[in-house]
Amino acid sequence: MADQIRWGIIGTGSICTSFAEALAMVPEAKLVAVGSRSKEKAKEFGEKFNIPHRHGTYEALVSDPEVDAVYVGTPHTLHMDNTLLALKAGKHVLCEKPFCINATQATKMIKLARDKKLFLMEAMWTRFFPVMSKVREWLRAGHIGEPRLVAADFGFRAGFDPKTRIFDPALGGGALLDVGVYAISFASMALGGAVGRIASMANLGKSGVDEESAFILGFPGGKLAVLYSAVRLTTPWNGLILGTEGKIEIESPFWCPKVAKLEAGQTKIKFENDYQGRGDQFMAAEVTRCLRDGKLESDIMPLDESLAIMKTMDKIREQWKLKYPMEK
Repeated sequence: MADQIRWGIIGTGSICTSFAEALAMVPEAKLVAVGSRSKEKAKEFGEKFNIPHRHGTYEALVSDPEVDAVYVGTPHTLHMDNTLLALKAGKHVLCEKPFCINATQATKMIKLARDKKLFLMEAMWTRFFPVMSKVREWLRAGHIGEPRLVAADFGFRAGFDPKTRIFDPALGGGALLDVGVYAISFASMALGGAVGRIASMANLGKSGVDEESAFILGFPGGKLAVLYSAVRLTTPWNGLILGTEGKIEIESPFWCPKVAKLEAGQTKIKFENDYQGRGDQFMAAEVTRCLRDGKLESDIMPLDESLAIMKTMDKIREQWKLKYPMEK
């Protein structure tokens, strides 16, 4: 792999805009192409970021010989198809969270990436902030003893519109896949291992998707996570890890953190890290580092863990009897 990774972006929405801005902060990365289902949108996006290659189809984007890696920033329901398209074209892929709709889709994506020996990672950007790196360092050092319980939440109030992505079942709508995944991934990072026991409850709104939900997850060794998510009310956005010897608190918003505090006996540590932009640059830098090192997946967000998280969300939805149209 060359010293500078050449990126292409599938999609032109707000999340793709954020990623394009982030790539400009990573010296080893270069944004060279954008693909849209509209030639006009691709041209407009390309002009905004001075992108030389502007494609009016996703197929053209992944076929571009100047592209090494592709960022998939399309809606949830397109993640699998867009990822498979890029992998089949021989491109490395960073796919926006949630990884896809369900574990069956995730399995297909992971299998193809491994078969073709290409890099693939879920774009769970929370993992890569300096604050979260420090949290993992504290956990590895045993500063709070054994982590036993995690509490986290992510909810925001959106105006109800059944035609929007957030409320449309056909687009994988609801709080769980959109924001609940952050809390679940955070708990998985802190406690480790596959979830066994699950107790959950949701309010399914007029369009049939989860508008508010709460769930308790049982991790190996009796460890627990108490989590909730919503799209019809704003929550505190806190993240808390309780251990046998102390605690770690990630100040709101835990999913793009700037401050973490450790308390253990007489020890009190506050770690702060400000950053430019939205923070996607840390995730982009990780992918770039992995590609330059010849790695096919990230140790920080490994594929088996992304699959385990999808399985957990599948089981949660089973309890709610919530299936999306493409699953029936």
